[in-house]
Amino acid sequence: MESAEQIQAQKIIVIHPGSLNLRIGRASDLNPHTILHAVARRKGPKGKAYRDTILPKLLSKTPELLQELEDCRLAVSHTLQSCLQSDGRRRYATPPQQISAFNRRSTPDVLNEPSSDWYEPKGDTVFGNSVLNLDPNGDFNLHFPMRRGELNIHTDIGGSLTSVLTDLQAIWEYVLSAVMEIKISDLSAYKAVLVIPDIYNRAYLRELMTLLLCRMGFKSCFLVQDHVAATFGAGLGYACVVDVGDQKTSVSCVEDAISHPNTRVRLEYGGGDVTQTFYWLLQKCAFPYKNCKVNLPQDAMLLKKLKEEFCHVNLDVCGSEEKHFDAIQPGRASAHRYTLQVGDEAIVAPLSLFHTELLNVTGTTKLAKTQIPWTKQYDPEDCFDAEYLKETSRRSAKEQLEQSTPEFLHNENPDEEIVVDEDKENNKQIEKEFVVPGGQIIGLDQAVLQSIERCPNEELKRKMYGCILVVGGGMKFQGIGKWLQNRVALQIPYLYRSEQLDIVTSPKDMDPAMTAWKGASVLSCLESASELWITSQEWQKYGVKILREKAPFVW
Repeated sequence: MESAEQIQAQKIIVIHPGSLNLRIGRASDLNPHTILHAVARRKGPKGKAYRDTILPKLLSKTPELLQELEDCRLAVSHTLQSCLQSDGRRRYATPPQQISAFNRRSTPDVLNEPSSDWYEPKGDTVFGNSVLNLDPNGDFNLHFPMRRGELNIHTDIGGSLTSVLTDLQAIWEYVLSAVMEIKISDLSAYKAVLVIPDIYNRAYLRELMTLLLCRMGFKSCFLVQDHVAATFGAGLGYACVVDVGDQKTSVSCVEDAISHPNTRVRLEYGGGDVTQTFYWLLQKCAFPYKNCKVNLPQDAMLLKKLKEEFCHVNLDVCGSEEKHFDAIQPGRASAHRYTLQVGDEAIVAPLSLFHTELLNVTGTTKLAKTQIPWTKQYDPEDCFDAEYLKETSRRSAKEQLEQSTPEFLHNENPDEEIVVDEDKENNKQIEKEFVVPGGQIIGLDQAVLQSIERCPNEELKRKMYGCILVVGGGMKFQGIGKWLQNRVALQIPYLYRSEQLDIVTSPKDMDPAMTAWKGASVLSCLESASELWITSQEWQKYGVKILREKAPFVW
């Protein structure tokens, strides 16, 4: 007979929305349903075309950019050549010219499988993985409601906050009804847990709560930060969490289910940028699939697959390896099988996470986001937001001064601000810390070290150096955890050298892309979580004030 907890877990839906994939399922499920987090909508006869791409867009290759990429590629190649294999022998590499010569001679084999036709939907909306089979020149616009770990707000078609929230609702309701077979009218009997980024925008969270509780009609809901959820999924009490997604990388230090705000940073690069770097490296050695168009969803997914299958950080693999892959795309006369050689390109691409100049192919490695202090996030619906507190504290400070100060010392200018905003200086300092001179964003090892260094006390720093948890789907390369461990170990301050540096890359033999989802489902079933649930009635009555009281993080 099923226990009460099991029955309760079947009525909890855990939603983890990513920039590329949506992970959603019941808290009782072993694994979530994973689908492409996208919707395609039919445009009107004279409607404007708009298509989000699966991979981050490329910058135009100026001579300066190409020189910068090539310099970094050579530097990484030289580093690899100075490394040793596990048996102590020096590594060797096949010259790129030799690999290029082989790839230029390589001709594709035509496969017998006939190519399928493009998918012709009857309705006006297409969800999830089906969008990959739509004719890219057809009359559908493609939207990804999340980009770089944030709501995909832009000035083009479908980029308003209302449109993005409508897309999220449509995708989530499609999965609930079509995949999980839950009637939307029955959602009032279900609870929802939403996994949110560790660096969040309060206004967006308010909209997402309203979406779940008012528009979709869930009975109750709570929010949990992805890094906190990851520690629950991995069964760890504390960890420095490194989350490499498809379009963003974030780091923060979590202890006892609290993510320390000062330690949070989000870097605007991820697995998708590594894919684009790998494609650039393949093109340098005469990639035989000449018709590859990186903006087409089918080819973008093929490149992502090649990166996941070919790339690694195993220093024992030297020289070139022969690989095969099939290019099958609807609408083409036939499918082809290609043979190519790859050498150290398969190692250089993953190492771009440490040498971020290589990621400049997509140009987003100039941005680092740290937690915006609550004193900077204004919300007209929150009567205790920063602006309100600043105004009221200024007024009371003035009143106190006037009561205690002699008449002749009174300020000549009564409008002058008494409260000095110290956060401006702090914030500038924080932003500088995660960017090296010249504006280049730091690599993964530096982000980990700087995040840990901003822990509030020595004891916590010592604990964090002892446990680094790597999650997310953007860093699933054999051997990369070891590389990160070595890079961090070389740079740990002397004070903490005695600590055993432990890097957890696949906790409990779980897919690291699912760790946060799993942790949120574990957390939602705990007895102590009963205080976190916010009902739709509470939300309608109190709004964001209830989050200030019930959210499991500082609102």
